[in-house]
Amino acid sequence: VQLQASGGGLVQTGGFLRLSCEASGRTFNLYVMGWFRQAPGKEREFVGALRLSDDNTYYADSVKGRFTISRDNAENTVYMQMNSLKPEDTAVYYCAADSSYRALRLKTVAGFDYWGRGTQVTVSS
Repeated sequence: VQLQASGGGLVQTGGFLRLSCEASGRTFNLYVMGWFRQAPGKEREFVGALRLSDDNTYYADSVKGRFTISRDNAENTVYMQMNSLKPEDTAVYYCAADSSYRALRLKTVAGFDYWGRGTQVTVSS
């Protein structure tokens, strides 16, 4: 499975961005696709995920109500709409996917097998 993330950029506080993650390869058995982020000097953290069987979504408390994950089945693409951005959202955002329910249950970096290259999101104050 290959993941291609895009959509990062520079925005002001209160602005919005939409990240995209296109999956290719052996995607038929994926269970979950999601997003992590890593700010300078910090560990990579879970942001949100979408369970592919029923489109249920899961979010970190820090982004609930501001970020929304959705998907386009035809394009094998998952999106993350990020609204009301704050300077603390500044990070490199990574798309991730896995074939196991454990990845969604644990929501840790180690739980996801497939990763895309990061895309930088910078929110200026």
